[in-house]
Amino acid sequence: VATCLACPGASAFLPSQSPNFVSIARSGAFPKFGGINRPHPLAATTPEPKFRLIRTYDLERDNLPTASEWPYDEAFDMARDDEDDDDVFYEKPRFVKHVDEWAVLSLTSFYRQELSDLAERKGGTAVDVLDLCSSWVSHLPPESSFPLGAVDGVGMNEEELSANPQLKSYQVQDLNKNPQLYSFADNSFDVVTNAFSVDYLTRPKEVFQEMHRVLRPGGLAFVVFSNRYFRKKAVKSWLQEDDKGRADIVASYFRHSADWKEIEALDIKLKRTPSTVSDFVQNQNLFRWFATAIFRGTWATDPIYVVRALK
Repeated sequence: VATCLACPGASAFLPSQSPNFVSIARSGAFPKFGGINRPHPLAATTPEPKFRLIRTYDLERDNLPTASEWPYDEAFDMARDDEDDDDVFYEKPRFVKHVDEWAVLSLTSFYRQELSDLAERKGGTAVDVLDLCSSWVSHLPPESSFPLGAVDGVGMNEEELSANPQLKSYQVQDLNKNPQLYSFADNSFDVVTNAFSVDYLTRPKEVFQEMHRVLRPGGLAFVVFSNRYFRKKAVKSWLQEDDKGRADIVASYFRHSADWKEIEALDIKLKRTPSTVSDFVQNQNLFRWFATAIFRGTWATDPIYVVRALK
């Protein structure tokens, strides 16, 4: 994955400190009557959201610096333990996923909801997507009937990109060397995605400026991350934060790159329900999920977060 690290194996991913910073308030909706749990009559009137809002970044309320005031020291904050040429690191294809199968299911479900809503707002027309730091999977909804238009990818390894069935076209480009997306015109996409790669960007301001430029008005950018990454290739500012702090980092990239209308952080990890478990069993790789759990020594699933910005 491009500037974007495709993992060479599960052992390469190092879980960082990941406190559960999302607190979901719950009320006693299921009181007991005669020893039997019965739903409270009002319980169905307030359904729990599928994806949980962590924070809305109110640009005026939070009194954030203006977009021109870049808050990072490039020499320190964007430095990495391994400064060797990324072309060497990505020379060989790695057909592996970044996170476990439940996180993959959660991300595809999130994309399905967001892109469906956007297509509806567009009057039912197809949604054009630019997948930055792309690889052999984009995690977009696979249904042939889904309203996807052009899906373009930018990544580091041509063999991986050519194996991605969802890309209509792609280009090999190291965004740390050349963050400009000159191949794409202004206002040419409805959605820009960047999954599990923002922590490796050493020139994020320029990349996020380009994301804003190529998006159409009303378009959305989704930057996805978990707590698994190549430590030696992640920038130092990323290593110093927990998951909440990393959401704030991504939000600051948006804020200091261009004039985005809205910036929000969300926890998109699906809860286990009969519906989501059924979807998991039918559509995910159960062998990979089982093997990953055995390798890690835990049945806990990976966290997954999105910072979403509206142009």
